[in-house]
Amino acid sequence: MRIETVTEPGDPGRPNEDHVSAVLPASGAGGAVVLLDGVTPPAGGDGCVHGVPWFTARLGGALLELSGSRRDLTLTECLAEALARTAGAHRQTCDLSHPRTPQSTVVAARWDEQEVEHLVLSDSALLLESPGGAVHPVLDNRLDRLPPDVTGLRDRVRALPRDAPERVTAAAEYARAVEALRNAPDGRGFHTAAADPGVARLALTGRTPRSGVRALLAVTDGASRWVETFRLGGWADLFALVRADGAATLLRRVREAESADPEGARFPRGKCHDDATVLLAEPG
Repeated sequence: MRIETVTEPGDPGRPNEDHVSAVLPASGAGGAVVLLDGVTPPAGGDGCVHGVPWFTARLGGALLELSGSRRDLTLTECLAEALARTAGAHRQTCDLSHPRTPQSTVVAARWDEQEVEHLVLSDSALLLESPGGAVHPVLDNRLDRLPPDVTGLRDRVRALPRDAPERVTAAAEYARAVEALRNAPDGRGFHTAAADPGVARLALTGRTPRSGVRALLAVTDGASRWVETFRLGGWADLFALVRADGAATLLRRVREAESADPEGARFPRGKCHDDATVLLAEPG
């Protein structure tokens, strides 16, 4: 049994909004892992007195406990219950109806002697490696499938010179358009775990025979930039890098790529550095 985790804030002066945790029963017959990427709120706040790190720690802890102890529940049901518990913990002090109430991406997986069950919501990634070495990525790419009117705004922002005054206005318009699609009820947008337990049913889920999974790797989008932003390799290459050189090496190489393009001129992204987390699990 091997579990390796590394997490690092994008800015040392700000709290890390990611969460990663794992549980391994004393019997050694199974285990569970959870990885969350908290959504940084806008300057206007999120209606919560606790903040995103509190939310991800609370939700992640509840989800891990349920995933490990309630085998009678599916991971979808575990996430729904964890969201209900977390909402109940700050409903009296915070405005959970705020559109940017604390929220996060979710990756969860658990295994026993028979199967591996997984759940992915939003743009953190889960990679499943077969005994033969093939890597199957589980990706919720709804954030990448925005409507043409929104992607048109994004392309307009990227086409403007970085020092152009109109870029600020265009970027704000694009950000508002994206936010309008977050957890939108009409199905046009994308989804994150916030205060509504119902979002759990929109997660990607699946089960794989235990014999078909040698290892699994979960990464937040701050770490998956190695593939998705900087194009330094594919998902199988990322898995091979972490297996051979360790999760810390992946984060170091992401930071090097970010620092080589601090303004995002070659590789556009929302912020130069982002919180980044990696979890490697080899059930054994």
